[in-house]
Amino acid sequence: MTKKVALVTGASSGIGEAAARQLQQAGFTVYGAARRTERMAGLAQSGVRTLALDVADETSARDAVAEVVAAEGRIDVLVNSAGYGSYGALEDVSLQEARAQIEVNVFGLARLTQLVLPHMRAQRGGTIVNISSMGGRFATPMGAWYHASKYAVEGLSDALRLEVARFGIDVVLVEPGSIQTAWGAIAAGKLRATSSLGPYAEQADAMAASLERSSRPGTRMASPAAVVGRTVARAATARRPRTRYRVGFGARPLVCLNTLLPDRAFDALVKRSSGVPA
Repeated sequence: MTKKVALVTGASSGIGEAAARQLQQAGFTVYGAARRTERMAGLAQSGVRTLALDVADETSARDAVAEVVAAEGRIDVLVNSAGYGSYGALEDVSLQEARAQIEVNVFGLARLTQLVLPHMRAQRGGTIVNISSMGGRFATPMGAWYHASKYAVEGLSDALRLEVARFGIDVVLVEPGSIQTAWGAIAAGKLRATSSLGPYAEQADAMAASLERSSRPGTRMASPAAVVGRTVARAATARRPRTRYRVGFGARPLVCLNTLLPDRAFDALVKRSSGVPA
């Protein structure tokens, strides 16, 4: 039997790296893709095939998909994990930075999906796993553009699921909670650089501290990236995967509370839990 093939973006660290490792352990031929291939040396040593990919660059995206198809003749699973968090008060964030956030987190994901879909349709099957966030279901202060990007991924995935089901293609959303990766520290750095001065400084400092706490290795306020990687592998190997998987610290209870509480009550809960002053 031909081994199934998975392409994982954002595989140089965090959730993408964990997903690549777990899919390989599940028996897939795995291609890990990222802008900086030198950061995937560990994956390469373990047998994951690595390739250069900038999801925001059309030529790079085309070349990456073409390379996998030329080598394997198929792509069975696409894991759209590449992305980052650009935090800052909406009033402070330049539209140039906002466009960059949407370009990577939404349009990059969408373009890779467009490039892979013809091959999945031809083989009458496949699974697209889009890494969203619990932040695609509710918002936190200082993260307007990040949340906008993840809300968009949620809507895009729901529409796509309806469109491609007739071709035997599954579309899965993974909505992680707080995860122990560099994501939180990077988002906190962008937040401090953008809004640490001016009228939003107090909120920005509190939110940055909260993001930094959640990214510290060993913290009880976040789950290891491996829990998300295992969820991706479970979705990729399921005969009928769920449409959404919530995994990691806080994801299930907070999304549930968001649906149950009135908006202002949930706002107060978010501010209190992140230390942001009212």
